Amino acid sequence: MKKNNQKSLLAKGLSLSVLTLFSRILGLLREMTKARFLGTSTFSDAFGIAFMIPNLFRRLFAENSVSVAFIPTFRNYLEDCDSPEGKKQACDFVNATFTLLVFLTTVFVTLGMIATPLILKVFFSTEDIKALQEAVVLTRIMFPYLAVISVAALFQGILNALKIFSPSGFTPILFNLTVIALTYILSPLTNNPARAMAIGVITGGTIQALFQLPFVLKNDWRIYFTSLRNAFTNPGTKKVIALVGPTIIGMAGYQINDIVSSALATRAGQGIVSSLQYSLRLQELILGICAVTIGTVILPDLTGYAKRNEWNSFNSLLEQSVKIMALIAIPITFYSLVMGREIIYLVFKGGRFNDSSVLMTQQVFKFHIIGLFFIAVNRIVSPAFYAQQNTKSPTVAGLINFAVNITLAAFLVKPFGGKGIALALSAASAVNTAVLFFFLARTRAVAVGSLMKNSIFYALKVALFSAVAIVPTYLARTFLMDALQTENKFIYAGVPVAATAVIFGIAGLIMLFATRDKILLALVKKVRRSNGR
Repeated sequence: MKKNNQKSLLAKGLSLSVLTLFSRILGLLREMTKARFLGTSTFSDAFGIAFMIPNLFRRLFAENSVSVAFIPTFRNYLEDCDSPEGKKQACDFVNATFTLLVFLTTVFVTLGMIATPLILKVFFSTEDIKALQEAVVLTRIMFPYLAVISVAALFQGILNALKIFSPSGFTPILFNLTVIALTYILSPLTNNPARAMAIGVITGGTIQALFQLPFVLKNDWRIYFTSLRNAFTNPGTKKVIALVGPTIIGMAGYQINDIVSSALATRAGQGIVSSLQYSLRLQELILGICAVTIGTVILPDLTGYAKRNEWNSFNSLLEQSVKIMALIAIPITFYSLVMGREIIYLVFKGGRFNDSSVLMTQQVFKFHIIGLFFIAVNRIVSPAFYAQQNTKSPTVAGLINFAVNITLAAFLVKPFGGKGIALALSAASAVNTAVLFFFLARTRAVAVGSLMKNSIFYALKVALFSAVAIVPTYLARTFLMDALQTENKFIYAGVPVAATAVIFGIAGLIMLFATRDKILLALVKKVRRSNGR
């Protein structure tokens, strides 16, 4: 069963990873577009804060509710869909959830747009009146994004519960293409490029929802509004509310976490918010390829195993997922610590993103990237709780994460600026990982001892291999940076990044093949089979 789980996970993960990789690359191109038009200017900070507001609440109404509550509940309905009565109950649940979600997000967006000036005063001092005024305009343009992306997340939840991942994996590609295109098209027609990007955001979010709807309908799930009474009293939505309820506290903590961190960054100086966001975008590129992809794939299977009490399969799938995270995140962390400046220079340099912006972003990136593995593991372990309909443990872990992050950020921001805020996030993520495993140990069905032992041993092996592989990488970087002195960033930074990545990758693969790494061998077999060998 363990081998089948591994192959199934790799098979699903590979197909979704291709789409996710493309969307994250486009997300990076979107951030490059922002860097070129806005740099680390006042407008860039204003856009960053304005986009953060609907994104914060999106995690509650969209991603959090779907992953924590909707998918597990919908999977339970799907188990009984063989009968006409069971299918009707499932349809009623879907449309009650749709109605409830649209109603709540519409009310919230309306109130949020009215209260925007008051909300944004938290982030800007009285001296930043220009940035505050622009942020108000941008926030009001983008606040409706919360409603449309929440509907898109519901459609994604329906498809993912049916184990259909490709349409949802393609929608971020459409979103990023829309934002990039409209920024270039509308910038000459608006007061500043930030407003063009804001229009791109709300347009892209709408396209994400509309694109998935035909696939939902194609799989025989009609979407329509029901009465609010039915929406609130449906047994399924009541269960969803009960599951989401405890996480609201945790999400509130998470939101306050981001709000306080952003407020500290805004008041620490111009460009700090932007540099943190550029750094996080690079980190999210990696997280999107590994953690988000694997987390999306395993949740429906974990839920099914938990309901059927197939705990051996549950444990095996979870362990394989954590090991895959180690194999991806740890080597990338080592490589990024050595080549971070060249990566940032290659990706963002140009336009209003100057040498000062490169240095500012590099300084925070090295502190963000050391937390990559812990953040990735957290996004894998959390579904293990949600699959068992346990939302309290991740909530408490989230509150502890919030307390640690805010305390450290407040303490470190004055002496270290943006670097202190980035370090606080990485440290809090490590604490969150430890707390999640502590709570997981209290779940009798999960073999935490074996999971931790095998995962830690594997992570240490990967870290050792990465440390060995980084030596020739560092030597090659030193030689190439001395040899390539030119203004062309694709030669000055691009050649060293490409060459050192090849050297680092070959060195790592040699050691993995020499030790007959099971994860890597399973991946190679899958690739060969897909090529018909």
